[in-house]
Amino acid sequence: MTVKAFLEGGPDDLPERIVPITPPGNELKILHRGGYEHFKATPRHTDTAKGRLVVFEWWERTEIAE
Repeated sequence: MTVKAFLEGGPDDLPERIVPITPPGNELKILHRGGYEHFKATPRHTDTAKGRLVVFEWWERTEIAE
């Protein structure tokens, strides 16, 4: 079974708000527009079409060095 998370905050144009957590942990790094959007797990959950998921909240962006 794939564990999934709900992403809250960050750029409005993220392609997905429900993403797999591999491996499950406290931080997620999502590749987006030449950098990474960083999300941290919260103690909150939300009900989605994919079931009840842990909410990961955006906390920073880092650029990929060229």
